[in-house]
Amino acid sequence: MLRLNELRLPLDHAPEALPEAIVQRLKIKPEALKSFTVFKRSYDARRGHPLMLIYSVDCELADEAGVQKRFATDHKIVPTPDMDYKLVGHAPSDLAHRPVVVGFGPCGIFAALLLAQMGFKPIVLERGKEVRQRTKDTWGLWRKNVLNPESNVQFGEGGAGTFSDGKLYSQIKDPRYLGRKVIAEFVKAGAPEEIVYVSKPHIGTFRLVGMVEKMRETITELGGEIRFEQKVTDIQIEDGAVRGLTLESGEQIRTDHVVMALGHSARDTFEMLHARGVFMEAKPFSVGFRIEHPQSLIDRARFGKHAGHPLLGAADYKLVHHAQNGRSVYSFCMCPGGTVVAATSEPNRVVTNGMSQYSRNERNANAGIVVGITPDDYPGGPLAGIAFQRELESRAFVLGGGNYEAPGQLVGDFIAGRDSTALGSVEPSYKPGVKLGSLHSALPAYAIEAMREALPAFGKQIQGFDMHDAVLTGVETRTSSPLRITRGEDCQSLNVRGLFPAGEGAGYAGGILSAGVDGIKVAEAVALSVLGRAA
Repeated sequence: MLRLNELRLPLDHAPEALPEAIVQRLKIKPEALKSFTVFKRSYDARRGHPLMLIYSVDCELADEAGVQKRFATDHKIVPTPDMDYKLVGHAPSDLAHRPVVVGFGPCGIFAALLLAQMGFKPIVLERGKEVRQRTKDTWGLWRKNVLNPESNVQFGEGGAGTFSDGKLYSQIKDPRYLGRKVIAEFVKAGAPEEIVYVSKPHIGTFRLVGMVEKMRETITELGGEIRFEQKVTDIQIEDGAVRGLTLESGEQIRTDHVVMALGHSARDTFEMLHARGVFMEAKPFSVGFRIEHPQSLIDRARFGKHAGHPLLGAADYKLVHHAQNGRSVYSFCMCPGGTVVAATSEPNRVVTNGMSQYSRNERNANAGIVVGITPDDYPGGPLAGIAFQRELESRAFVLGGGNYEAPGQLVGDFIAGRDSTALGSVEPSYKPGVKLGSLHSALPAYAIEAMREALPAFGKQIQGFDMHDAVLTGVETRTSSPLRITRGEDCQSLNVRGLFPAGEGAGYAGGILSAGVDGIKVAEAVALSVLGRAA
């Protein structure tokens, strides 16, 4: 098959226009096009240009060799690459100890799934609850101001990604097409078929719940064992190698291969690993606030007269500003037609995040507006970033009134440096609620200064972005892990053999897709280690 890239058609083109365009572009007769499938569909919404759909299609042709020869120098017409995933091996029949996966978020799910598909029958230990009970506990915070520290937005089956927009795109380099494996498994588990080809696929929270359950069933059908409410409290290391794990119940599990697929909020587990001498280092991350606008404002700014078109859906954005004080301010985890959610995992702290359903039909758009920070801002070693996060989250708890409400401020008041006393046209979506006032003390002064400069600059890129009534809600601190559990080319810890740090918490992913890809990589590394083969 041949892949034809960058085929441009009007937004409202007729169905037959696509095959006609393929035939015209390849200069073949209609009957020579035996079949085609859409590999990718995106859109070009740049200002000053007509809004166009852009297709990449895989074509089966009567004379593929002849067409390929005629277009040998055209980089937009190439042979379709082999993107089918192939397992790296299969478990030996005499496997002494089953591998253990700690954490059942996106990374842990895919690590366990791949190990199960290779016959390793992994044991999965998840400190939180199964996804439906976890959802009830999460609503307990949102509706009743009651936090369960072991079952919330951060902890439980599906990980933090379950309560998100469900974005399935990233900027990782993926030469082996592992992302396609992630997408394919999601479709098997019930995700909509369109995520295979749309340029910015997403699933949404409600659909993710059912998909996670389906993937759990697949793992157990293949011999895997998934144990909920099983918190790992210690790791046994002998002669520089993993020998087992201890659970909060006192139970010990013997194993030589542990995938540490921790989320970025498993702070107590980070502390335990650090105390056991596992090598880790502080890394940059970002802190800031959530911002909410009417989704209709973002749609008009991005799509103009095409706002509301069903193929386009709710508009998103990606913004960055380099402030005069040297700080970078950027949008993070933008959730079209979504809500701002309470995402703390520790008592007496406030953390915000954003999520959307598949429909993305809530009234507001929200995104994190965050400022990049480095270990120079929080010196003190690998765990100093955790202390820095906790300080900001505790401060936000106090500013919000001490009952898990979040501190908030109107954008116009924030820029002007005055307290907010009443809401305008934008109703904040955060539950349990928002307490208006001033956010100037919620973040370090350099972050506030950079954000006050950035918001008007963003208003020049998206008309109305710095509107007075837009709402800022604090604080967003869990953008990524504040540390990295350093690993080598074989995906094992630099100083503990058999320990495989993985995913977002270990500092190797940022979002559902990249976490899933890292889970696959690490599962492969475990298999190769067991089989005595180099990566």
